[in-house]
Amino acid sequence: MSDLEIRPATAEDIEAIVAMLADDPLGAQRESPDDLAPYLAAFELLESDPHQHVVVAVREDKVVGTLQLTIIPGLSRRGATRSIIEGVRIHGDERGSGLGTQLIEWAVEESERRDCRLVQLTSDATRTDAHRFYERLGFEASHVGFKKNL
Repeated sequence: MSDLEIRPATAEDIEAIVAMLADDPLGAQRESPDDLAPYLAAFELLESDPHQHVVVAVREDKVVGTLQLTIIPGLSRRGATRSIIEGVRIHGDERGSGLGTQLIEWAVEESERRDCRLVQLTSDATRTDAHRFYERLGFEASHVGFKKNL
């Protein structure tokens, strides 16, 4: 798929990113594609933080995938830096094309390039297909996660 470009997201990409975030049963409950203001404000913060990398996959001038990679320096694991992959979304027309694999491979390579010792991600407990996908890519279910809405 040489016609694919993975590049940093821009503010002009936010509408397409939010549409992908909202395009599943979970996202439809928590995203508001009709009001981009909070997403643009959040993107401004992300863009100004050198540890945050929001990227898009573009094919034929259309945003077809996205993810956020966060680099976290830490004290544990002998001062290791780790990365977290979040917000992985693939446009409905591209699902099953291998694009998700390409995005995750990009994130792992970028993490290695930034001297991360560990790449981690979370996936909603209901997304069993996503769990199988991540396991095929070498990720292991290793922790129990907890969240608290504020």
